[in-house]
Amino acid sequence: MTTILFIDDEPKIRTFVRISLQSEGYEFYEASSARQGLMMAEQLSPDLIILDLGLPDSDGLSVIQKLRQRQSNPPIIVLSARDDEDVKITALDLGANDYLCKPFGVRELLARIRVLLRDLSASQMNSDIPSVMRFNALEINLLKHQVTLNQSLVNLTPKEYELLYLLAQQPQKLLEHDYLLTRLWGHQHRHNTQYLRVCVSQLRKKLNDDSEHPQFIETVPALGYRFIPAPTN
Repeated sequence: MTTILFIDDEPKIRTFVRISLQSEGYEFYEASSARQGLMMAEQLSPDLIILDLGLPDSDGLSVIQKLRQRQSNPPIIVLSARDDEDVKITALDLGANDYLCKPFGVRELLARIRVLLRDLSASQMNSDIPSVMRFNALEINLLKHQVTLNQSLVNLTPKEYELLYLLAQQPQKLLEHDYLLTRLWGHQHRHNTQYLRVCVSQLRKKLNDDSEHPQFIETVPALGYRFIPAPTN
């Protein structure tokens, strides 16, 4: 049975979400504080976490950071009353997979849960991808979520790592803006190409990749991006 952990300090919302998810067959656990939520995440290793940002003992953004520092890496849906664009971008860049504002519709929440679990299942079933992807001087360690270039560690944000991983999975293939935006920031951000441009620019800078003469990431104008690594020696 799929396990979902909900971290929120509002009892009425926890009850509403619990009834909705249990009726769909999910195994549901809840926590009312950041401390309790982090402890339960460690103990349960849930398949998915739903997280409120306005917790009584900690900012939910720091909870995302702490969750992403752990070995288990479940999808995270932020469920928050904070509708500020900068907060959304920060949450997603720190490692959240999706962001849904309160008040919300339960059918939309369930749909987003299904999408993330479907992506997780597909990723786990893909046994053709090795634990380390090598492209000459560039290495992507999928177990440690680390990237090295010329044997030096490249300090990427979770979102930059996800972008590089998506591109590196399919070398030489054009990945369109809509696809990358949906995978990285959720369906509701599929038209916000500025998010993607900024993330690509930051990733290129850290990989010493010149956009005019790319070694790794090629821009396909008005369409998307392509991973074009040199052949491994």
